[in-house]
Amino acid sequence: MNNQPSKLTLVWFACLSMLGFLATDMYLPAFEVIRTDFETSQSLIGLTLSVFLLGMALGQLVYGPLSDRIGRIKVLLGGMTLFSVASALCAIAPNVEILLITRFAQALGACSATVIWQAVVVDRYEGKVSERIFATIMPLVALSPALAPLAGALLEHQLGWRSIFFVLVAFGALLAALTLKEPESAPLDKKQDKVSVQLKRDYRLILGSKKFIGNMTIFAACSAAFFAYLTGSPFVMAAMGYSGADIGLSYAPQTAAFIIGGYGCRTLLNRFEGKQILPWLLKLFFASVLVMFLISTNTEPTTIWPILVPFCFLAIANGAIYPIVVSQALEDFKECSATAAGLLNFLQTMVCFAASGLVSAFAAQGLLTVTTAMFVTGFIALVGFALVVKARRQATFSEQTA
Repeated sequence: MNNQPSKLTLVWFACLSMLGFLATDMYLPAFEVIRTDFETSQSLIGLTLSVFLLGMALGQLVYGPLSDRIGRIKVLLGGMTLFSVASALCAIAPNVEILLITRFAQALGACSATVIWQAVVVDRYEGKVSERIFATIMPLVALSPALAPLAGALLEHQLGWRSIFFVLVAFGALLAALTLKEPESAPLDKKQDKVSVQLKRDYRLILGSKKFIGNMTIFAACSAAFFAYLTGSPFVMAAMGYSGADIGLSYAPQTAAFIIGGYGCRTLLNRFEGKQILPWLLKLFFASVLVMFLISTNTEPTTIWPILVPFCFLAIANGAIYPIVVSQALEDFKECSATAAGLLNFLQTMVCFAASGLVSAFAAQGLLTVTTAMFVTGFIALVGFALVVKARRQATFSEQTA
């Protein structure tokens, strides 16, 4: 096990972790332009985001076990190739139906990065070092919701919306080049059983862990709140009269908030255990979604600020919650870390897909749809925390009776 990653490895982790978010966020300010270009509905354009989330979820079930058996590097290079090719096809899509198909393929490539960077961290680093790496990288991921829409708005204004996807082709190629410089980290020298036998054993072990399920549920709920907002906010803001550039700029405050939460968590982890911090963060998350829900049900905002301010507090909570729950969910599964990471992200992304799909389906209802979906995720997060607490009590009891 290495004590600390090199600066180049941290850059690699950061780029891998940002890939899916870049592919999600860069084209958000162009939603209305794409809809007009294809002469289609808001729901179908929103579905291009939902379909991407579905592809991200399904692909991770394959990449995790595959990289546990044949190695992280080979699988990641294949994923980056698929991502770049699919991005090029998105750029030349002649209609929304083809864009939906190519977005799904793009997601199947992008999700390899999401699974594998987390697995490599678990492969190489232990305990608090792992938590600190997650707390270092995940706030950097938050740069994508701010910088990606701004970059996407600029590209769309100067070169048209298709240029956004050509830029993603280049980013995929850059990641492939960085991957070639990294050593393999998967424990490939261990005895390998038949794939079906190994997968059944690994999934039984992972899904039988209340600790994993509880932390995954929290991760999924907090992420789903974010994606519900990302799916609906472009349409809500467009209805309020905001331009594509304004929509892109609106992601800057929440990004700053997410970074504050992430690096605040990193600092707090020097003095406290993650399990001590988590309950307070969940209180902040639930209070934020409650305030947004009450605003949308009791008032009719004419600007985004009454919603954006509490959403920034939600972003602070999420920035601090993510590194804690991801590290704790995966730390017991070093022998099958990519399978565990793939399953974690599959289940998390499916919840995000459901939230995004519901917001897309009821996009005509505007802000109320977005905040209702987010409010529901608050209760899901509380269920996850209850499972985490139960798992801790069982572990403490087992230690006392051993």
